[in-house]
Amino acid sequence: MIRDGWNAGAGDRGEAALRGRPAGLLSRRSFLAGSAAGLSALGLAGCATSDGLLLAEAAKVYGPMPDEKFPIPAVDISKVNPKYYRRTVRYDTKEAAGTIIVDPSNYYVYRVEGDGSATRYGANVGRDGFLWSGDAYVGRKSEWATWTPPKEMIKRQPEAAKYARGMPGGLDNPLGARTLHLYQNGAYTLYTIYASSDPESIGSGITSGCVGLLSQDMIHLYARTPVKTKVVVLPA
Repeated sequence: MIRDGWNAGAGDRGEAALRGRPAGLLSRRSFLAGSAAGLSALGLAGCATSDGLLLAEAAKVYGPMPDEKFPIPAVDISKVNPKYYRRTVRYDTKEAAGTIIVDPSNYYVYRVEGDGSATRYGANVGRDGFLWSGDAYVGRKSEWATWTPPKEMIKRQPEAAKYARGMPGGLDNPLGARTLHLYQNGAYTLYTIYASSDPESIGSGITSGCVGLLSQDMIHLYARTPVKTKVVVLPA
């Protein structure tokens, strides 16, 4: 079952920003975005591709998104391990096409495509003590969502009180450009899959249970994920 604790995670992200440290979720200086094009040519057959070509393709995929409500600059792809670039991979599962599978042990999120393949995204996940596993579903979707710091965070950092009624969506908002809110049995679990602003956070455990994708990856996944989509979080 999913354990409660996302509010702490959201607070950690907001607290990090207020302190000015790169906890992986609030600094938008190297915010990610890009076209919906995938790296499928690099994935299924395990083709041999030069580093130069890989980086060139990644630069296109993780380029700027000037047409967003809050224009998103390109990511510095040198800060992302290439194994976490979006790509199509072989993935055998009994789950239906469209299902989202989170693999926290390997810092990946998969969208099942069917026919033995999946779109794979690099992710950040819960830190030690905040990992969870189980089945959920997307109960709600948000674009540029409002973020409200937990009361516990406001007690630790009184300066966060100015957001007690919510921080509007924007480049500095911890939830980022897109958010998938996870539910179980009709109830919000307080966990999300959200857009991370920090490329260096991908491949690490930093949250209190939420799962972060690079902003352009999150936008790509969000566009292909309807409400009620099944989400499976594997044991770490």
